[in-house]
Amino acid sequence: MDSLKTDGCRPVFMIVAVMMLTVAGLVAQSPSAAAADPTIDTIIAGVEARYNVPGFTADFDQESILKAMAVTDTASGRLMVRQPGKMRWEYLVPDPQTIITDGKDLWVYRPQENQVLVGKAPSFFGEGKGAGFLSNIKTVRKSFQLSLEPASDPNHYHLKLLPNKSSVELMAVELDIVKKTYDLVRITTFNVYGDETRIELKNVRFDDPPPEKLFRFDVPEGADVLQMNP
Repeated sequence: MDSLKTDGCRPVFMIVAVMMLTVAGLVAQSPSAAAADPTIDTIIAGVEARYNVPGFTADFDQESILKAMAVTDTASGRLMVRQPGKMRWEYLVPDPQTIITDGKDLWVYRPQENQVLVGKAPSFFGEGKGAGFLSNIKTVRKSFQLSLEPASDPNHYHLKLLPNKSSVELMAVELDIVKKTYDLVRITTFNVYGDETRIELKNVRFDDPPPEKLFRFDVPEGADVLQMNP
């Protein structure tokens, strides 16, 4: 009799088990659970809201890795950004150098050599090159295909960006974003040769936009002026 009861109950147990799995699946797919894992659109919207401001300043550390030569260069300095399209990168270490763009023209000033390189900004910062999207954050949606990747830091989101128009200089970009604030803390770019440049931003300030005059450059008297070709 005991064996008969056990056999008779087996279908009931199976039905209950299936029902429990079904309920568990519904809970896992519920809107509240899905909301815990934000979509790429939600993340980018948070970044856009954070950086859609008149301007900001930040300190930066940069590491450039030349894969073929097994060489790593480091630098640090100060970044100033003003919407739209204006940037000023002041390299302080190891050698002073200032890169300035007003969104149209570009100047690279090397005071130790009394040399100025001039060119057109879109050739060097257009379509996301050179972290140019920092001066117009909404271009991220327009210029890249985005995917959410596993982050090494549980407090960060990690986005991979593939340019719609890849070039020798830019094959991919990776962004590390603070979950709570949507601050960009690391920007990593890759070129066709596998070289990578990592820029870490810190001490970001949004409350005091840099003045417009910092995004124009007057060539010092006697400086050598060289034209940059794209």
